[in-house]
Amino acid sequence: MPTFTALTTLSGKAQAEALGEAMERLEPVPTGVGVFEVEDGSGLWEVGGYFTETPDIAALALLSVAFGAREFTVSELPETDWVAHVRRELAPVEAGRFFVYGSHDADKVPADRIPLLIEAAMAFGTGHHGTTLGCLRALDRLIEGGFVGDKVADIGCGTAVLAMAAARVWDGEIIASDIDQVAVDVAEANLRANDMAGRVRCVEAAGFANPELAALAPYDLIFANILKGPLVALAPDLAAHLRPEGYAILSGILNEQAEDVISVYARSGVNLVESEEIGDWTTLLLRKKA
Repeated sequence: MPTFTALTTLSGKAQAEALGEAMERLEPVPTGVGVFEVEDGSGLWEVGGYFTETPDIAALALLSVAFGAREFTVSELPETDWVAHVRRELAPVEAGRFFVYGSHDADKVPADRIPLLIEAAMAFGTGHHGTTLGCLRALDRLIEGGFVGDKVADIGCGTAVLAMAAARVWDGEIIASDIDQVAVDVAEANLRANDMAGRVRCVEAAGFANPELAALAPYDLIFANILKGPLVALAPDLAAHLRPEGYAILSGILNEQAEDVISVYARSGVNLVESEEIGDWTTLLLRKKA
């Protein structure tokens, strides 16, 4: 089955979200719509949709004019091995000891950084968004403090950049999960691109609803870079799968939502250690009580 993408950029969060909502009403209906801030200080937002039928080019053109966006770029992805062909041409990102880059910037990797090659852009988490960047920075600070994760879970892994970062510094058991099989495929493709095939176990799961995730518990560290609603719903399960004094790094949280998430997790015995705001987004580092 062919897959088509339609991507554009525009200024302003409200306009971008409104455009995303309008795209969801298109015919044919997109299988997914994403709205992401480009975390490069430009103030631009990226809006994109994925289609299993050829999108309505005229309707997309009208939307771009109506919302003041650039003309949509529509592409058909190859039916076979498409993950390896989809790339996001963005500048490298430094997050403490970690350096996230695309193959086009392979010559720019500093000798004193841990490289993370992210080739596919079909799932969330390239390091350019404030949520992923915040998680990598929180991980870097944990490592700096001497923490070692023998068992690590990355829930809602997207590209699996967080799981790969953990696997670069620790020799323990690391598992990455996502509710979307496309994201699982992307995660496995990125592991292969980093010569880490088999280093991180990748599974399809909603939250912790997978026997492989349950079998590895309790975890020393759990990443969950998703959204406020799923994070709140996940709190009891995350607490149950985290060892006493284990850490959780949470993001996908708008700054004004952070206190609500902190309160929910505190009720499950997982308390705030520190938080960081990057743009509109907050990343939380939490620790389960002993």
